This record gives sequence, structure tokens and C-alpha cells, in this order.
Amino acid sequence: MSPRLQRNKGNLVVGLDCSTTAVKAIVFDDRGAVIAKASEPIPLYSPRPNYFEQDPGDWWHSASRALRNITRQVSPQRIIALGVSNQRETFVPLDEKGNALRPAIVWLDERCKDEVGAFAKKIGEKRIHRITGKPPDYAPVVYRLAWMKRHEADLFKKIRMISDVHAYVTWKLTGTFRTSWASADPTGLLDTERKRWAPTILDALGLAVDQLPAAYCPGSLLGLTTRDASRLTGLSKFTPVIAGGGDGQAAGLGANALSPERAYLNLGTAVVAGVYGTDYKTSKAFRTMMSCSGYGYYYECSLRAGTFTVDWLIKNVLGIDPARSPGIYGKLEWEARQVPAGCNGLMHLPYLCGVMNPYWDMNAKGAFVGLSSAHRRGHLYRSILEGIAFEQSLAIGAVEKAVGKRVRGLAAIGGGASNALWLQIFADITGKRISIPSTTEASALGAAIAAAVGAGLYKSFREAATQMTRMARTIKPIRKNQATYRRLSERYARIYPGLK
Repeated sequence: MSPRLQRNKGNLVVGLDCSTTAVKAIVFDDRGAVIAKASEPIPLYSPRPNYFEQDPGDWWHSASRALRNITRQVSPQRIIALGVSNQRETFVPLDEKGNALRPAIVWLDERCKDEVGAFAKKIGEKRIHRITGKPPDYAPVVYRLAWMKRHEADLFKKIRMISDVHAYVTWKLTGTFRTSWASADPTGLLDTERKRWAPTILDALGLAVDQLPAAYCPGSLLGLTTRDASRLTGLSKFTPVIAGGGDGQAAGLGANALSPERAYLNLGTAVVAGVYGTDYKTSKAFRTMMSCSGYGYYYECSLRAGTFTVDWLIKNVLGIDPARSPGIYGKLEWEARQVPAGCNGLMHLPYLCGVMNPYWDMNAKGAFVGLSSAHRRGHLYRSILEGIAFEQSLAIGAVEKAVGKRVRGLAAIGGGASNALWLQIFADITGKRISIPSTTEASALGAAIAAAVGAGLYKSFREAATQMTRMARTIKPIRKNQATYRRLSERYARIYPGLK
């Protein structure tokens, strides 16, 4: 039985963005202006190389503290709804009392590589791609569940609920395990076209539908805050909690990327670009993700090593601790500006964490090609920025070809969107205009847009996104650089096939 929507008197909505490293609670008004915000970190543990885990209790601890902070800044009575966005492909197995059977396994985790091929072979690679929208790869939850069944069989048998981050936080807020289609989708357990848990996938794992949270359309009312949740967060009792979605798709909504003409470009730890379309399509050129608008899909190009590669250069190669030397980013950007487009022949292949589209090679490696004694750290840094831009330019071009639509511009979001040099490089390499939204917190804004629709402030996601998003400025390609990069792009496209 669905809960009944109750409305406070106000026009404020909360976007609760539970990302990999922090929970951000941001209050927006009905025009998308930020009224209050707070952030609380989430610890990330690595018990072994390439293993990444979190305590799900930290998700709720950080979420409740962030919400408590914003409700001290604005009256809770003015908040009419809360929407959730979440780090994708992270899950925790729970027992019948809701206790974690083991730490949550985070999307960065690589432990299940051996299971990917075996599980995909069991069902069929083409079949699993058709059902889930995603070619076999170690990112989706399904393969880490296969790992758990093989290596932690006793714990696997005790699973009562498999919870993504959205469902876990919703449970703590409302007392019910419910999630969004756009959060269930990245797990690889959902039949993405039919919008229901996939029996074929679950049967192969030996799992039942009732071991997963109920999944709802984004914008749906999932529940009302309980008295205990209200006490811990400062929210009014019975505040509506609205289905949002995975942080990638929520960012697309928060950037108003609801037509093929504008793609979103998320420059974070991973670099992700998403092109919107109304039809369910699959291709090795992208992975298909459900839109946070509840209608349509994102054809998504994903590169795991985005700003991760920059941090790797600073920490592992230059031996600098950014926490002690925060000015290093500015210094490297200045040095890179002294380097001409093309880095005097140096190119970088950004596959430090393997490659997803279009090659789907978990064991691919990164490379610097054309390195000489004349190159300095500014060259290394700029070649990383260029390499990531080359990669995404080729990926977006492959999406355009596969779906028959042309992307005219990119909305840049995420931490990397503050790097003016990188944005110019993206514009020059892709030949597309780069728009910068007035808020870089696009995932939180996307969740807030879902909340605004769910609470009845707007009749549709398109209307809400149009009213609640703004572009602050636009960067145009520099023609001189375009000519240089057009020639180098052909060279870049030959590096991986040549090295493989």
C-alpha cells in the first residue's frame, strides 16, 4: 500500500546526494537556487589491493548529520519533500533484522573479475547485455554477488535483503526498503526495458525477487519520514521521500540533458558522458541506463580513471600529498598552459583502471606514448587531460553513430568542471560547445528536481528541469586547436588496438 503524500507549506526541496566519498544535503527552492547545504564525509576502506568497502552505517550517519545541519539553517516546515541520488553499483547484503552481513562492496571494487566471464557465459553475453543494457564488466553488482556466492557461501545463504545505497537510506528515513528504477538499473539485476527485477539473472544467482527492494519510477513517493528519522535529521515528521536515482542519471537531470542535443559530461573520479534517448537500445559503444526522469534512457560512455588519474600523477609519480600542498593543482594547470596543444607529441591512454566502452577490456592498461627527455611534468599533466578528452570524444562519436543523433553541446559538471583549461581542451577536441551550469552539484539538483515533481510543484520533469536549471557560461572551440586535435585524434584511436 503506497503512503499518502502530505505537504508542508513551502517551496523548498532537498537533494540528498549519497556519493562515494560524502553525503551532500542541499536545499533548493522551486527555481533551483541553493538555499542551504551541508556535506559529511563517508570513510572508504581498502582491506586488500583493488578491494573497496564501506560501513553502511556510515551512509546513514553522514546522511543524518548532513540533514541535521541544513535543518538548522532553514525551517523544516518549509521543506516539502526530499529526493535521493546515490553512488551506483554499491551494495550491502542484510539479514532479516537489517544488520549488514558484511561490509558494503563499493563500485570501485575489482574482486569479481574472475566471475564476470563465467557468469556471463552461464547466461550468454548477448542475452545479459540485452536484458540489463550493459555488456559484461566488473562494475555491476550482479558479478560481486556471484563472487560472494562462491567465496562467502555461508553469508550468501543468510541474505534477506540486497540493498543499494538509495534503498538503505530510504529504509532509515521511512522504515521501508524501496528504491528507484534508476538506482536498481545500474546493479545489473534489473530488466532495464521492462523495468522489473530480471528473473533470468536472479535465477542464475539463486536469489528471489523478495530479496530485493521494491523499485519505483523516479518521482514516486517512497514513504514518509518516521518519528525516529525526524528526530535524528531535524526534518518534519512525515516529510515525503521521493525516488531519485543513481548519481550519474541524476546529474543528467540536474544538467537538463533531456534531449540528444545536450549530453552531460561528469568530470569526477570517473568521467561519464550521457546522451539521452527515448528508445531502449544496446551497443558496445555505450551502456544503457534508465533516465532519472522516469522516461527514456541515457546511452552512457564511462571511463573509470578520470580525475583519479590526475591524483595518481600527483601522489604516485610526483610524490606530492595534495592535502598538504593544495596549490599543486593550480601549479600544474599553469605549467600545462605553457605547453602547446598536442603536448609536443606526448599522448596518454587513460586506462589505469581498464576500459569499458567500446572495448570492454577489464585488463587494459594505461600508457604514455611518445615520451621524450624534453617532456616535463606540465606535459604529463596536459597529456592526461587531453587523453581523457580524446577518449570521450571518440566515445560520444560512437554513440552518435549508433543512435543516429548528433550531440551539439555538453553540460560539464563534477569537480573537474572547475578546471578552465580542461574544459577548453574538451571543447577543442570534441568540436562542441561546453556549457557550465550555475551549480556543479548536478546530482543533488537532479534528486531535488525529482522531489519537486513528486511533491507536485511541477507537472513534468521537463518543466521542472527547465525551471530549476541554469547555465552560467559557455566555452567555444578554438579553431586553431581544433585542426591540431583532429589530426591527433586519428593517432589516438590507433593506440589501444596497437598495444593490445
